[in-house]
Amino acid sequence: MGFTLLILGLALWWAAHLFKRLAPARRAAMGNAGKGVVALLLVLAVVLMVIGFRAAPFIAVWTPPAFMIHINNLLVLIAIFLLSPAGKRGRILHGVRHPMLGGIHAWSVAHLLVNGDLASIVLFGGIFLWALVEMKVINRAEPAWTPGPAGTYAKDVMFLVASIVLMGIIGYIHGLLGYPVFGS
Repeated sequence: MGFTLLILGLALWWAAHLFKRLAPARRAAMGNAGKGVVALLLVLAVVLMVIGFRAAPFIAVWTPPAFMIHINNLLVLIAIFLLSPAGKRGRILHGVRHPMLGGIHAWSVAHLLVNGDLASIVLFGGIFLWALVEMKVINRAEPAWTPGPAGTYAKDVMFLVASIVLMGIIGYIHGLLGYPVFGS
């Protein structure tokens, strides 16, 4: 049952995110109400993925070496920074077209490096593939792209500090849930 819910959650995640690009007329016809529907579907997708992941049996595929935790933590910090507003307000990510989807890639790879079970491979691999497809779909739908005005390095520093603090909070919560991220 766990894998079924996990895969249903991933499918719903993909469908809700790709809906605007694959069925633009239908999405436009929904108007502002469509945003609420998509948001509700995404919440449901996350709930299904979490419940499915937690309920899936542990099936070992590979055993990650202990040093991977350090690479994971660096990649998660990079992911949090990429997911921050730094792409629009900072200078470092100014020319990056999809910083948030790049952040999802870094986050997914980080989790694949330290989790060698089948449920993790399905979840994080599925999210990684979704972000890759999303980039391609966006680039095809909107081939012309010009970055907005560059922000400041001061904003980059602010977002980096906020990313470090947020990573500490996320790590603490992971520890409370039984997933120590800074070593045991």
